[in-house]
Amino acid sequence: MSKDYYKILGVEKGASSEEIKKAYKQLAKEYHPDINKNSDATEKFKEINEAASVLGNPEKKTQYDQHGSDYFKTGGASGAEGFSGFDFGDFGSNFDEVFETFFTGSRRRRPSRGADLQTQLEITLEEAAEGCTKTLVLQKKVPCADCKGRGGMEFETCKDCQGSGYQRVVRRSMFGMIQTTASCKSCQGIGQRNLKPCKQCHASGLQQKQITVKVDIPEGIYDGAQMRLRGEGGAAPGMPQGDLYVEIHLKKHPLFEREEDDLYLEVPLGYTQAVLGSEIKIPTLDGGAKLTIPKGTASGTLFRMRGKGLPHLNHPGHGDQIVRVHVHVPTKLGKKQQELLKKLSELEGENPSEGLFEKIKNTFR
Repeated sequence: MSKDYYKILGVEKGASSEEIKKAYKQLAKEYHPDINKNSDATEKFKEINEAASVLGNPEKKTQYDQHGSDYFKTGGASGAEGFSGFDFGDFGSNFDEVFETFFTGSRRRRPSRGADLQTQLEITLEEAAEGCTKTLVLQKKVPCADCKGRGGMEFETCKDCQGSGYQRVVRRSMFGMIQTTASCKSCQGIGQRNLKPCKQCHASGLQQKQITVKVDIPEGIYDGAQMRLRGEGGAAPGMPQGDLYVEIHLKKHPLFEREEDDLYLEVPLGYTQAVLGSEIKIPTLDGGAKLTIPKGTASGTLFRMRGKGLPHLNHPGHGDQIVRVHVHVPTKLGKKQQELLKKLSELEGENPSEGLFEKIKNTFR
């Protein structure tokens, strides 16, 4: 009796390869005998893989669409017995790798470069505003100078794998004969045999070394930003070096607080300056600037100094500097100061707080 492989995987007949893979992956995880202990799990798992082995192969899928599943039992093609490149024994340890092997016929490739490294760098607010160049000193493994990172001086192509680094192994399982691809044991997957190991690096191809790396910090960089330095990371034998990631941190500034590209500054203001108005000098990152204080300025008033903040990262323009003034009320007064303030109080007339008190009383009458 012909089997409906589409129904087994729960997909439509016109399902794409990606849809078939997704359905297979979900069902295979659900019914794998090591996970699902129901009595029919093994048979269901076998049926799922049989369907996927056909629908996951474009040529077999075409044959199935034309002739049905019986075609594979009558010698028309090799069917579910030949799950090429798929080892169910590896299923529980690394499903994604096995899954890719099933549909592509090969294992994932070995890493193509060295490991990425990460470090931190602290700079001042002024350096963030202007941009700067910093030098990092790192201890890391680099390619051996004597053997150029190869680990040896003389090599020959591995005869067991003919230089591929892989060997195919056929073994019997409950699903029939299964062919797998494994790293060559003779050359450890390198494809070559080391005839003359390097004495300097003990055949590792790497040496521990102190190096210096220059980091160009762009103006306007923010706290927590990560910079990527290509090729400055860890080394691996016979491969390009990985990348170095530098995380930037800004030191706390004694005057300014940063919010995005704006700077906030708290400034004390004398009582007479606030009352009579004045012009005061304000510190900025590029020196200083004058700020006009209008007459009668209240404590807590904010003033915006446009363009006096940090430069925008990677595009023109600057943020602003926001100045908050705090009117300073003196706690100790000389005799003459007290006399002058008393006269000022007499000239002002009504006490503001008494006027407020009267308004509150009237509200509740």
